[in-house]
This record gives sequence, structure tokens and C-alpha cells, in this order.
Amino acid sequence: MIENLRIRNFKAWQDTGDIRLAPLTVFFGTNSSGKTSLHQLLLLLKQTAQSTDRKRVLHLGDRTTLVDLGSFSDAVFDHDTTSVLEFELSWRLPSEIVANDPIGGNSFTSDMMSFQAAISQGAKERLQVDALRFDLGDPSQDGLQMKMTRQSKGYKLESTAKNYRLVRQKGRGWPLPAPVHFYGFPDEAVAYYQNTGFVADLTLQLEALLGATFYVGPLREYPERLYTWSGEVPEHAGTRGERAVEALLAGADRWFNFKPKQKTRSLQEVVAQRLKNMQLIDSFEVKQIAKNRKEYEVLVRTRRKAAQVKVTDVGFGVSQVLPVIVECFYVPAHSIVIFEQPEIHLHPRVQADLADLFIDAIHAREDSVGRGIQLIVESHSEHFLRRLQRRIAEQQVNSDEVALYFCEPKANKASIRALDTDLFGNILNWPEHFFGDEMGDLAAMTEAAMQRKMKERA
Repeated sequence: MIENLRIRNFKAWQDTGDIRLAPLTVFFGTNSSGKTSLHQLLLLLKQTAQSTDRKRVLHLGDRTTLVDLGSFSDAVFDHDTTSVLEFELSWRLPSEIVANDPIGGNSFTSDMMSFQAAISQGAKERLQVDALRFDLGDPSQDGLQMKMTRQSKGYKLESTAKNYRLVRQKGRGWPLPAPVHFYGFPDEAVAYYQNTGFVADLTLQLEALLGATFYVGPLREYPERLYTWSGEVPEHAGTRGERAVEALLAGADRWFNFKPKQKTRSLQEVVAQRLKNMQLIDSFEVKQIAKNRKEYEVLVRTRRKAAQVKVTDVGFGVSQVLPVIVECFYVPAHSIVIFEQPEIHLHPRVQADLADLFIDAIHAREDSVGRGIQLIVESHSEHFLRRLQRRIAEQQVNSDEVALYFCEPKANKASIRALDTDLFGNILNWPEHFFGDEMGDLAAMTEAAMQRKMKERA
């Protein structure tokens, strides 16, 4: 779970400052306020880590990737290619890892890691890593730090940790070659030193974090009359929700509850109950059309005594919210899920119910074990926010489990502020015209009505 994020010189952001990320983090804001860029940075890192080209510092994207950011000029703040793109994140691991120093005899154990990198554009418009750094635990408190910095010729490996000293192999000198992508220590980092065998474990932890990050976009696929499934196990519901039905079928043997000792329910039961709670349907079923066939249909009943029909024959909202629900419970434990405007095409009441869905998702237990997933949401929905506030007041979610932010443009750059929420769900620093000028509209409507009546009497 990511606990802190900071970005400098990326798209609309000159400097975000430290952003605390909670199990449920929501970014609100005006259009073109930079909020989408926050999760785009994470997706950029993910698609770069998945690139087979080890020399590619950043995979800025194409039509096959999660995001397409164009050129470095497009991605860097104010299109200034002399700027250095910097980012840092810290995260908590599902379990502790151990880094052993065979020379010094010390071991470094922690479930907290952080990573930071600085990237610039060099000769012939090629991107280069100026510096990268991993911290296992807190280096100021006997933690471990490993850093690579670009020199005039090659790279230098160093550490300023208190209880660790690099020991070079005889006859092996620096410089080192460039890192793998933006984060990976080259093989020479192990070959040139006697006590750096653990550095691969550090990069693996970052790759695991990025690999466990998933994205569901704002526009989900239209429902289909038939779905094909041959036993595949999709990674998640898909960026457009296109694999939600496959995920439901693949997850048929998974069981969930939300409180200790509570009866467990199957994934399909959890999804069906959620759709019913949202008052979208009365029943839901994914059914094989015939034995030994790979075609399936999604059948729903809108009211208790209504006929069962295909999902294509009911309101559009069911197909739009279904991938969001499935994603919340299907992704593996300790996943990070990014939802961009999940409320699109949904009735205001269902938008509010999304808050309950997300709260249940971060509290969900699989086989009676907490899943520990993290949700990062970009939203414009006032109904969603109001329900979140209510649930904080009702103590159904702790205020420290939720982080709310408001993004807005200021001059030529984006600005972000944390929304301070008290124990009763009140936002103490409510931005002016957060969701429009409601009072101004009501006053203008009342004045218009009075003037119209006066004209009719004249």
C-alpha cells in the first residue's frame, strides 16, 4: 500500500508536495486541474516496468499502453525539457523483507520501503536517469539506503546507511553502466561488490508494487448478449471493464466476508448483493447457455416478480457499475486499484452507493483474512463525497482510512490541498464553489421568478 507520493515537474505539477495516501484516497477538482496526472504517473511507471526494452528509461506510451503521454516535452512541466522530472513514493510491504550484509554481518529488516528517481533529457533527446535511490526502513534509524547517481562517465553506487559499507571486489572499479529502466540496478552492481547481492530484492519489491497496480477508466464497455470464457484467469476486470464477466467466472471459488466470523459468500453472490443494494436489479446471474459450451449470458431480474432478461435489455447503469464492483473484490490481496470517474452514467443515488462499495472493499476479507487493498479514486461526484462524510460520522470508516484532496489550477500550475475532515465527517476547509455555486443558482432562480411574476401582473 502506497503511503506517500510526491511528484515534481510532471505535466501540470511543478511540485505536488507530500501527498498522504490512505486505503481510500479520493481526488476531486475542476477540469484540467491536474488530478488525472497524479495517477498517470503511477501508470507510466507500471508500463515502463513491463517494457521488455531494459534500456528504455520511461515508456511514455502508445495506443497499446495504459497511458500515452507523447514526448518528454509533453510530459514535463511547462514543456521545459531542461527540467528534471522527479518522483518519490513510500509504501508498506505485505510482509517484512530482510537484506543481509555478509561482510559487515548486519541484517536490515523492514516492511517499509521508499523509492525516488530524477530523470532528465540528455543528448539527442534521450532520457537519462540522474539519480535513483531505495530506502529499506528509515536510514536515519539504522535502515538501509542504496543510491545510484550519474557521473561524467557512467554511474556511481553508494550508500550512506549507518551500519553498512560497500566493499568492492578486487580489480573491479566503477563506473557502472546505466540503470535498467528508471529503477533497476545493473548486473554490475552485484558483480563489482562483495555485499550487494540484496539489491535485486529491492527492485523486485518495486516491480511487485507496480505489478499490483490496476486501472479502470471512466468509459466502460457496452454490455454484450453473449460472453465467451474458456477457463482463462484474467489479471483484473480490464481497463474498460471488458473482462469483468470472465473475472466473475474465474473467481467462482473465492469467498468473502466483511467482519470476523461473518458467513462467507461467493464472489458472484457479493456482486449480486451489491447490485441489489444499489437498487439497480433484484437478482443477477452469469449462466452457461448449455453444457460443454463456452458461451455465457448475464441474466438479471429488475424486480422480484419480473421476468429474467439479459443485461443488454436493462438500464445502462448496470453494465457501467458492474466492472467497478467486480474489480473491488476480484483483484488479489494488497492490490492498488485506480478508478477514474467511476460515477459516470450512474444515477445520483448509485453514485452515493459507490462510497459504501469502496468502504466495504477496503474492509473486505477473503477466506476470513483481510485483503488490504488500496483504492485511488478520481471523482466529480458530490453525492459520492456526501455519503463518505456520512459514513465517517457514523464510524463505519475511520477518518484516517480516508484521504480527500481538492485539485485546482493556479496561474500556470496545478495546486492541491488536503480536505481536513473531523470525526463527524465535516470538511473544515471547504473550497469555495467546490461543486458549483448552489446558493447563487437558487438566489438567481428566486429573483428570476419574482421578476417574471411582476411582469405578469403589470
